[in-house]
Amino acid sequence: MMHTAVGWHIELEFQEDETHTRAVALVRLSDGTEVKAHGHASRHHTDSNQPRVGEEIAGARALNELAMQLLTKAHGEIDSASGRTSHSINV
Repeated sequence: MMHTAVGWHIELEFQEDETHTRAVALVRLSDGTEVKAHGHASRHHTDSNQPRVGEEIAGARALNELAMQLLTKAHGEIDSASGRTSHSINV
């Protein structure tokens, strides 16, 4: 049996200031569609300025939202093809 290798490249971009980090995650799927999601992190004024931590939090939130959108897209495609409602598994 032959298997086809498929890969996705996910892009993460950040915008930061002294207290906020915003992330945008983008994946281009093999069918040509793009799915984009956003994440946000805020630094409390008493916390030290650690941009990497803000990026990790905002990036994780964007990736989580991206995952939810991909699940919704997949279930919509299952529903369209099968004519019935699919059931998602909670992540």
